[in-house]
Amino acid sequence: MAKKILIIEDDKFLRELISRKLTDEEYDITQAVDGEDGIKKVKEAMPDLILLDLILPSMDGFEVLSTIKGDESVSAIPVIILSNLGQKEEVEKGMNLGAADYLIKAHFTPGEIIEKIKNILG
Repeated sequence: MAKKILIIEDDKFLRELISRKLTDEEYDITQAVDGEDGIKKVKEAMPDLILLDLILPSMDGFEVLSTIKGDESVSAIPVIILSNLGQKEEVEKGMNLGAADYLIKAHFTPGEIIEKIKNILG
């Protein structure tokens, strides 16, 4: 059975690019365009992994991550932060909140992002 990945990303181009690449790799993709929608879809889809942007409408990625990690029913799902925010403080905050990995968008190609996902999902 295909592993399920939830992509919470408001940038349509990037969201669709990553979705296509992951679909090509046989992953089952769910998309959310903002934080509130993301939280709702985490509970509906129960994904195996979440790709999370930090700059989101309605609720930022740190709030989304805190909410997920604070909810026992979904807290075990690994979350990879994928963001343009790359300051040391932001990376540390993301990791301290429970992210499995923190990728800075400018530093990773979609192919490298998929490698990270494969590593985490085994």
